[in-house]
Amino acid sequence: MDGISRDVLILLQYLLPGFFAAWVFYGLTPYELPSQFERVVQALILTLIIQTFVHLEKLSLDSLGRPGNLSVSDESSRLIASTITGLLVGLIFSFCANHDTFHSVARKFGITKETSYASQWFSAFRKNVTYIVLQLNDERRLYGWPREWPSTRKEGQFIMQDVSWLTKDGEQPISGVSSIVVEVSDVKWVEFMNKTWEGKE
Repeated sequence: MDGISRDVLILLQYLLPGFFAAWVFYGLTPYELPSQFERVVQALILTLIIQTFVHLEKLSLDSLGRPGNLSVSDESSRLIASTITGLLVGLIFSFCANHDTFHSVARKFGITKETSYASQWFSAFRKNVTYIVLQLNDERRLYGWPREWPSTRKEGQFIMQDVSWLTKDGEQPISGVSSIVVEVSDVKWVEFMNKTWEGKE
């Protein structure tokens, strides 16, 4: 029984950097958490990547003459190296997903037409940094600058600044208000304005 417990502990210790990298990734991107099985598969893949990097780190340190404190040959040093590498892998994957890095290269070679973004909703707000109009469910139209917006269409709020109501009579600024919070469920669609203020002195 002790042997089984030790084997499970060793396996968990081996997989933890992969789970850690996945935790960092999902914490810094708007991707929804997959099923438990898919998370385990992702952790296994990330663990393979992390352990490959750790092995390369070991080879690099060996070529430098194995400076004592930096050696990753013993168990504790390997755990530290795996944890730090897992953090870096999670951060790198998060950056690439939020900036469409991998897929932009793949699109240039005609491999795919997809993007790295979690959804078209996220992609639209990532690419269009401008004033927007929120068409509300009650037919009112709110114009302003989105200081924050929901990562998905399902839930969250818009925090709008410099707001005005758009009516048949024109734009009616809302005075004395620094910002307005609007539930995404109250919004039919979003209009992104042309950047007409650019180029003006």
